[in-house]
Amino acid sequence: MTHMSTGVAGTKGYVAPEYALYGQLTDRSDVFSFGVVLLELFSGKKALHVENDGQPSALTDLAWSLVRYGETLDVIEDGMPELGPTEVLEKYVLVVVQCCHPQLYARPTMDQGVKMLETEEVEQPISCIAGRTDIDEKSVAKLNMAIKEDVEDRTQKGIREPLVVGEQNHHANKGHPWMVYFSTFIAVCGSYEFGACAGYSSPTQDAIRKDLSLSLAEYSLFGSILTFGAMVGAITSGPLADFIGRKGAMRVSSAFCVAGWLVIYFSEGPVPLDIGRLATGYGMGVFSYVVPVFVAEIAPKELRGALTTLNQFMIVTAVSVSFIIGNVLSWRALAIIGLVPTAVLLLGLFFIPESPRWLAKRGHKKDFVAALQILRGKDADISEEAEEIQIGIGLMVCQQFGGINGICFYASSIFEQAGFSPTIGTITYACLQIVITGLGAAFIDKAGRKPLLLASPKHKTLSGSGLVAGCIFAAVAFYLKVHEVGVEAVPALAVTGILVYIGSFSIGMGAIPWVVMSEIFPVNVKGLAGSVATLTNWFGAWLCSYTFNFLMSWSSYGTFILYAAINALAILFIIVAVPETKGKSLEQLQADINS
Repeated sequence: MTHMSTGVAGTKGYVAPEYALYGQLTDRSDVFSFGVVLLELFSGKKALHVENDGQPSALTDLAWSLVRYGETLDVIEDGMPELGPTEVLEKYVLVVVQCCHPQLYARPTMDQGVKMLETEEVEQPISCIAGRTDIDEKSVAKLNMAIKEDVEDRTQKGIREPLVVGEQNHHANKGHPWMVYFSTFIAVCGSYEFGACAGYSSPTQDAIRKDLSLSLAEYSLFGSILTFGAMVGAITSGPLADFIGRKGAMRVSSAFCVAGWLVIYFSEGPVPLDIGRLATGYGMGVFSYVVPVFVAEIAPKELRGALTTLNQFMIVTAVSVSFIIGNVLSWRALAIIGLVPTAVLLLGLFFIPESPRWLAKRGHKKDFVAALQILRGKDADISEEAEEIQIGIGLMVCQQFGGINGICFYASSIFEQAGFSPTIGTITYACLQIVITGLGAAFIDKAGRKPLLLASPKHKTLSGSGLVAGCIFAAVAFYLKVHEVGVEAVPALAVTGILVYIGSFSIGMGAIPWVVMSEIFPVNVKGLAGSVATLTNWFGAWLCSYTFNFLMSWSSYGTFILYAAINALAILFIIVAVPETKGKSLEQLQADINS
């Protein structure tokens, strides 16, 4: 028997399990059928339907899985016209699912169900105390005795006792999120690969130009063509991740990075060098979208901010490591080292589950249940778990047009022009951004997203205002150098400005736009919206990195004044438009943004 209600001819999934199995009827049996009909209306599916894998499945099973694992609104069919506020729809679904509870003593009567619809809030349905195959005549007899006791003493003690047991079990079952941590570690190897690609051009500039006789224009193309590949990756990342899954997208991007590094290693001229850089850029573009989305989708809400911030932490760690070891290794050896994170990622993907949200969206109910149970623990009860696009794109514009990639790609050149040792400057830069990004990851779920993006005396953080201040320090330094006034202060001012800038970027603007993007987009448009936002990010990265040398030739201090103005505008945008997402489920965020 594949389902409890298929054992009686003609039931088609509508008949209560206790009747289908044992012929027992109570005043709660017809409520089950009522709930199934409403589920059909909400979901657009039949009570018994065939899944994508060709296996028959009961609609009640799918609905229960989604509700128990915190995906209540996914019960409703995609594209259904708005029937009311999100919280009202969620209430309707919870009531309907309670009506379909496989254990009849946890099911309301018809009168109780109607009254529940009239209340403002509905409690989460209790989880099944026993599996559906364990529903036996003893449970039916127990219900009948409970109902009899209620009639005699005019209480609901008999009905409530089983619910109290369920609630106790709910609090007792706490799964350890070790698989979430392990899955996150594997995924952010893609973030490390991102950083290895981004940090490659700065320490290798002089060596590559000398070995391959490249002009400044040819090397500028090599440095910036990475972002062209990333833009293509961004365009395709959302549809790719939606079609073949988050893990599949990470495999594809890893393959491009492996190919790109090998081409760079064997390059003897500018053309293969650019082809290899373009391939690694494509991998970067896909990683930049799929890694934070995957981590956000597997993490429980109390860990989501910190774990998603690891994306940026691994990026800056890789950039910093590239800056440091790039001073002692050849540019070809540094390219081979870029293969290491992809090897770890490709191997690790065999041992971690797919994103449960993607599985649920694709209709793979059994895989969805299995994946989420692996992530939360075998015995864990995990039941509590247009504007969005504008916010996501706006944050990406703020992040890139503020000058980060120009400063990151050409940090050694900036220090040299300011009269400061490029080796000491880049190593200090690298170490600082690792430490500050780590602090941001530690505080993101305590301080919130917006305080880290802005300046908050309460949390003693600087990001938006620090970016402005850092640019002003650098602008003053180069102004003094150009006008030959106070030249002895130029190195100190320039280094201070760059370090304040990168420290401020690392704690807020570097990581949080990716965190917010992974949180605010609803699952039905996440692929398209994420692609648009990521494309915007990489277009800004290309524009910034390609124009930086030309802007510095035009006016060194004017370049930093321009960046300061853009970062000041970014502060205003964040204050006005960006919502606080700390501690909220992805469904709650949708309700808040839409309201």
